[in-house]
Amino acid sequence: MPQTIVHFNSPILRKKGAVITRFDEPLRQLAAAMVETMHGARGIGLAAQQIGEALQLCVVDLRATESDFDWELDGGHTPLDLFMPLVIANPSVTAVPEPTTVYEEGCLSFPKINGDVVRPDEIIVKFQDGHGTLHTLHCNGLLSRCIQHEADHLNGILFIDRMDKATLELLDPELKALKKLTREAAKK
Repeated sequence: MPQTIVHFNSPILRKKGAVITRFDEPLRQLAAAMVETMHGARGIGLAAQQIGEALQLCVVDLRATESDFDWELDGGHTPLDLFMPLVIANPSVTAVPEPTTVYEEGCLSFPKINGDVVRPDEIIVKFQDGHGTLHTLHCNGLLSRCIQHEADHLNGILFIDRMDKATLELLDPELKALKKLTREAAKK
């Protein structure tokens, strides 16, 4: 069942997620609901905090994108259709420091707000899937960026925290308006 996506200025977005220790049916149901919510919102990634749960859990699905990226999952080039949507629990992200890229990011918790963010282009992420199985994913491009964005959410870091001052100044009116809407919605 689709969940409600939490918007900017909600305190849950700043909470570090709890480590997942039980890989049971309720966790898999939560992950499935997150995938449904992400797809319904036309997103490519969603973190548990974005649906009000402070957990180390996110989902990613880039099958519908036309972006160019490479990946190696557990030492092989598994076709995307076989491992996406990707359920990522307890991720540990190691960035390859160079090169970095600038890319205009958006976020489902910041509707219609986009801004340039600099991130490493390549990462290695170790994580568990919905059954607790350990995996290692080495990737670049949009897949790398999406996982970094979602892993940030799991630690209470938002994409606006990664923007430079000039970009934030340009977005300031939109961010203030979204904060106000979030406050008003919380009062209802």
